Amino acid sequence: MLIGLLTAVAASVCYGTGSVLQAVGSRRSARNDAATGARTQYGGPSLSSTAKAAMTWEFVVGTVLDFVGFALGALAARLLPLFLSQTVISANLIITAVLSVRLLQIRLTRAEWTSIGVVCAALVLLATAAGEEGSGKGVPISTHWWLLVVSLALMVGGTLAVRLLGARAAILAGLLSGLGFGALGVGVRVLNGVAPFDAAALLTDPALYAIVTAGVGGMYLHTVALQIGSVNGATAALVVGETVLPGAIGVLWLGDASRAGLAWMAVLGFVLAVAGAVAVAWFGGPEAHTQAHAEAHTEEEPQQATELTPTR
Repeated sequence: MLIGLLTAVAASVCYGTGSVLQAVGSRRSARNDAATGARTQYGGPSLSSTAKAAMTWEFVVGTVLDFVGFALGALAARLLPLFLSQTVISANLIITAVLSVRLLQIRLTRAEWTSIGVVCAALVLLATAAGEEGSGKGVPISTHWWLLVVSLALMVGGTLAVRLLGARAAILAGLLSGLGFGALGVGVRVLNGVAPFDAAALLTDPALYAIVTAGVGGMYLHTVALQIGSVNGATAALVVGETVLPGAIGVLWLGDASRAGLAWMAVLGFVLAVAGAVAVAWFGGPEAHTQAHAEAHTEEEPQQATELTPTR
């Protein structure tokens, strides 16, 4: 359990740091492409602009961290119940929010800090209540095929939505990328040929290709979401997508369980974690930050006027 928790925390740090670095590169590229009109007719980023974003050094480093986080997250999914591993990994939202203050000059509101505190408290409850993870064995091969089909549908549907809806699809893209990463976690748990290692079973398992599809597609949709929307909002939507459904699947079909008598704590922690992530998405939207900035500016003006008024 301890090794699994440490692995999930390390994956969370990698993902959170990588998200902010990718956002820095994506936004710098988006600003440059805005001048050249590199957009679809609906206002969404073109494939060429997304490719250019992926070539910035910040994005490259962030991507490397994502791959490291992926490897650590896959290991955590094998060592912990999915409702715990996915939720701890989703705490990269906290890393993202804190680093965005420094690297993206985003001023977090009191509501956002409160929401982050709720997520932290929820993770403590989940870690305390988590029991043994299920083996994932005995899942019929048809389920592996369905996982591949669903992963393809999510990624294709998300790509079309971004091209048709433009900036309005930012939260949707984040959510679908999260569902993709959630499918990846489920795929890792049910993957054949891992223990004991069997190359033939591994390469012929549809779950392997579901993992690749969901991983690559989820990374693409998250990149697009970072380009066209709030980094905290997109990441929070991703958190919801990668925790709720995989956590439920783990409990209902893969044998994940809480400690005896602590099911209520696991449920409470899970609900609080999701609610906290949604709150960060709500309070971290661009409109909220614009309003907060305007209010802060309004408060500063009377103070400055007082300082400039000569006293007798």
